[in-house]
Amino acid sequence: MQEIQDAINFITHFNFNKPNTGIVLGTGLGGLLQNCTIKLTIPYSDIPHFPVSTVESHQGQLTFGEIANKPVVIMQGRFHYYEGYTAKEITFPIRVLKELGIENLLISNASGAINSDYKKGDLVILDDHINLLFENPLRGKNIDEHGPRFTDMSQPYDKNLSDLLWECAANIDCNFHSGVYAAWQGPSLETRAEYRMLKILGADLVGMSTVPEVIVANHMSLPCAVVSVLTDECNPDNLATVSIEEIIATAEKAEPNLTELFTKLIERL
Repeated sequence: MQEIQDAINFITHFNFNKPNTGIVLGTGLGGLLQNCTIKLTIPYSDIPHFPVSTVESHQGQLTFGEIANKPVVIMQGRFHYYEGYTAKEITFPIRVLKELGIENLLISNASGAINSDYKKGDLVILDDHINLLFENPLRGKNIDEHGPRFTDMSQPYDKNLSDLLWECAANIDCNFHSGVYAAWQGPSLETRAEYRMLKILGADLVGMSTVPEVIVANHMSLPCAVVSVLTDECNPDNLATVSIEEIIATAEKAEPNLTELFTKLIERL
């Protein structure tokens, strides 16, 4: 709590409107900034105890502004287990955003399609997840000020936010799905046998982020919703090689649909 307070004390020295919504932008999904009237940008490296993103496609800064005349705070770049961070370090910024006053959390990510009905460029509104990181951000001493020792995860993705996302998706020219997300440690992509295993486990898509943040949001009773952009198709019987450049390019191509979806949702919050 002291480290969180140190970060809060630093951030609140700046002048900005208290954000109602926090947004975490995933790989290649920075276009939402074009719809944001930016008031303040703070590099992660300046904020006490904040991790620093080591992934080139993640800018690593906290942006305060307005979308649809609603105050928001946007994380341009997130942190991953494969970067060497612990689950607690990955989720430290989410706890800071909650202390700053956000009432809703929206998360985006780039993922691979396990479900054969899903295609590159489609968007998935997450309904559930499988934690294959084998680490939990709530492990260790509980932060009683934020939530209970044993956090219920029967509905990790807020139903009201998800229902609103589906309503907002109605007039967007894109294929939408509901799905189960599997969190993979990375940074290596999965083998053919691992893709088969994920499908047997019930995963519709796979990525290397998101689940720690969702667990902590639930711990703090912070409503959250997640939308994944599918950047590659993970068919183990016809598996093509894929590069991070291709993943980023596919995410950027689908990103306008995500921007439209999040903007419409924020208008209604």
